[in-house]
Amino acid sequence: MFERVFTHLSWSPYPRAIALYVVIRTASVQLLDLLAARRGATLTDRLTAWDGQWYLRLAVHGYADLPGTLDAARQPYSDAPMAFFPLYPRLVGAVMWLGSDVVTAALTVSVIAGLVLACGLIRIGRAVSPDGGDRTGLLLVALWAGAPMAIVFSMAYTEAVFCAFAVWALVGVLERRWMLAGLCAFAAGLSRSTAVVLVAVVVVAAVIAVFRHAEKRWWALAGAVVAPLGVAGYLGFVAYRTGSWTGWQDIELRGWNTEFDFGAETADSVLVRLTGDESVFSTVTVLSLLGAVALAVVAGFVRVPWPLTLYGVGVLLLAIGTRGLPDAKIRFILPAFPLLIPIAIGLSKRRTVTAVAAATAWVVLGAWFSAHALTAWQYAI
Repeated sequence: MFERVFTHLSWSPYPRAIALYVVIRTASVQLLDLLAARRGATLTDRLTAWDGQWYLRLAVHGYADLPGTLDAARQPYSDAPMAFFPLYPRLVGAVMWLGSDVVTAALTVSVIAGLVLACGLIRIGRAVSPDGGDRTGLLLVALWAGAPMAIVFSMAYTEAVFCAFAVWALVGVLERRWMLAGLCAFAAGLSRSTAVVLVAVVVVAAVIAVFRHAEKRWWALAGAVVAPLGVAGYLGFVAYRTGSWTGWQDIELRGWNTEFDFGAETADSVLVRLTGDESVFSTVTVLSLLGAVALAVVAGFVRVPWPLTLYGVGVLLLAIGTRGLPDAKIRFILPAFPLLIPIAIGLSKRRTVTAVAAATAWVVLGAWFSAHALTAWQYAI
């Protein structure tokens, strides 16, 4: 009896997903520590760089009392903090209330969110696996945890929290657990603006279910109502505070020169980098964007469930179509995890040694690129 229980626990998919995620992320952070030390920087400095400093300050001071806020022209701009969605700094603040310092709290939230994310990927993997097993899901965990710029999942950034809620929202859609989908989409909407894509997918799927599945009609309707409240509520709050219906977009434009331009800047950036003498970082960024576009096409041919495909393509189009911060495009497409599903499915059909070798090579490349980007490139994230 004990042996059977032990065997069941040891092969349970969630512990394996968590262990795999922890090993990959730990190795990536250790490599970053090594490269940072060679350049005279500290690991903590790199893991809290750029927007991480905004979130740390928001966790400590809140929105109203945040000092020294500037716009893109380095001019005082008191509305700038509202560009950052509130859930992550609130979670950091909650951990601080337990007695932690702000840096430890921020990194703890990202780590825990990453573990939740990994468990959700196993469920997604089961839904798309040809045999319904966990092999595809484990490969998906490895590919996502080791992707270029996946270091952000270990930083004081919102990606881990947003992706954790996004994955479980999509699990809810695939399994017709509409309140799970709606509540997770609601929380994701308080994390990042990218949630508009997730919310659209959840609402469309729920509305379809209202007409197709009478037994869960009211749950689907409830999920569709709850899902938009997070992102709509925060954008509405910013609109009220700024006195403009486009308040959040106005802050993004003034503070970071960011707006939707239907991909004009991205296309120009790709052309310049493909025809010029560019850095390793710029070259890998362009190749990653082109690879993501190719995978979006492939996802349609391997019959990835349409909510996953629609979400992945939507996130990709949002990243490509937004002007500003071209060097951060790889980070912006990280939430589009369904684009990796065709690779995970393909590797799951290969011999174990082939799948492990390919996944390991991907992880090594991703860990190196992440460490290189955070130590050798000024505006990588």
